[in-house]
Amino acid sequence: MTARFDTKIAVLLREDLESWQRLNVTAFLSSAIAGADPALIGEPYADADGTEYLAMFRQPVLVFAGDADLLTTAHGRALSRGLRLAVFTEELFSTGNDADNRAAVRAVPAEKLNLVGLALHGPKNAVDKVLKGASLHR
Repeated sequence: MTARFDTKIAVLLREDLESWQRLNVTAFLSSAIAGADPALIGEPYADADGTEYLAMFRQPVLVFAGDADLLTTAHGRALSRGLRLAVFTEELFSTGNDADNRAAVRAVPAEKLNLVGLALHGPKNAVDKVLKGASLHR
């Protein structure tokens, strides 16, 4: 049985990223979604031997790809709908810590961010509208 969710967790990646960049950006952006809403996290896991494992999201994280223009458009759509989102800019590949990451984003106006990825969680229909034109990542 497949669970149905009224909300969607989605990551949108710029399609020209290298493999290591796609993985890194997805991990960072997913952590932002988890940190923003602890209710998205389920219960911890345990195996038959009683070994405990960390809890994960309660619902799938869908990863999409698109070009730079689509990321800019999706960013604007999300902001215009009042959706909270996480961003990852190209400059973050060259910083080495959280303080420098925040400073790199803070230095650029929203409309000029050099986005390589973004993530959001919200009502399914709103997230679908933000991601219009994106394709599931392969």
